Formats: sequence, C-alpha cells, structure tokens
Amino acid sequence: MFFFEKEAWDKQFKFVAGVDEAGRGPLAGPVVAAAMIIPKGIDFPLVNDSKKLTDKQRRKLSAQITSIDNLDYSIVEISEQEVDNINILNATHMAMKKAILNLRNVDFALIDGLPVPNFPIDCKSIVKGDSKSASIAAASILAKVYRDDLMIDFSVRYPQYGFEKHKGYGTAQHIKAIKKFGPCPIHRRTFAPISILYPINIPDTVQHELNLFS
Repeated sequence: MFFFEKEAWDKQFKFVAGVDEAGRGPLAGPVVAAAMIIPKGIDFPLVNDSKKLTDKQRRKLSAQITSIDNLDYSIVEISEQEVDNINILNATHMAMKKAILNLRNVDFALIDGLPVPNFPIDCKSIVKGDSKSASIAAASILAKVYRDDLMIDFSVRYPQYGFEKHKGYGTAQHIKAIKKFGPCPIHRRTFAPISILYPINIPDTVQHELNLFS
C-alpha cells in the first residue's frame, strides 16, 4: 500500500499527500474531500478502501489516524448549492484542490481516480487508488466518516428523509420520501430524479470560484 508513496519519495518529494472524496453520487448533502500526508517511517494503521470497510471499522481507523501526533490532514466540503451551480465533477475537483492547499506542507499528491485538470501541485492520478495507496485509503476513510456524520446531523433537522440510514444516496426509501415531502434545502436540485420531479431554474455558474483553481 506504500508503493506509490515510496515512488514519490524516491523522486525526492518529501511531503506526499493522498487525496480522495466522498459523496459524489448522493442526492443530498455536500461533496467532501480529504487530503493527508503519512510521514515516512511511522507505524501507521492497516487501511483499505473505505467502501470495503464497515462503518465500525471506518470509525475505528479514523480515530486512530487522527490521533497520530502532528499528522497533517485537511477535510473540505463543497455545499449542495455549489454542486448544483458548478456541477458535481467541478465541485469534486474544487474540493480536492482546496483540501491539498489547506495542508501545511505538501509537494506531491496522489489522487484517487482520473486526472484533475490544473491541479495546483505535482501529482499522480491512480484509478482505484483507495485500494492501492495507503495515503489515499486513509483520506477516503476520513472523508467518508466526516460526511456520514454530517448526514446524521442533517437527519435530526430533516427526520422525514432518513438521512441517517442512506446518507443521501438514492435508495428506494429516500426517493419515496422525496416524492411524499418534496426536496429539502440540502437536496441537489440538478440530480435526477429530483430535477425531473421538481424542475427549477439553476442560476448561471459562478465562474469566479472556478477561476481561482484554473
């Protein structure tokens, strides 16, 4: 799980960060990205792709990771309104870039998935990187746990949708609740079936935020 980190270290990059996101597909809530640097030579927990772990395993690993002294990590959320304004792909890329820029020291990034255009530092994109890179896997765990907790909090505010169970994904229960109660403020209005059931005019994309990261 440290092959790509070692590859970057051998190229004289000192601060290598893994970057991943959570919440690209749900019908509600923000998209979240996490970035973190695993220092060379530390005793790090055995991690894996967050999607292959149970909630209990993710939370245990997240607590272990964040308890490491002086660990440099960052978690960023992009709101559902911004997702509607600039689309989910741009929102995900923005979250990843902001997460990297929030780190104290970083000179190389390992990114889960396909290349991110105009990334602010040297980087390498790795398809299914959360199962191949320890730092990406750790970032995926932090992002997933953080976002799950956000959705649990939202379930208290909007109990009729059952966010604590499905975390905003388009389950049959969730879609049934949307049809019964209509969308709430944290629903993504450009995502089907919400966009079909409750069409609205989305404002023109706010380009100045995108330009900050172009």
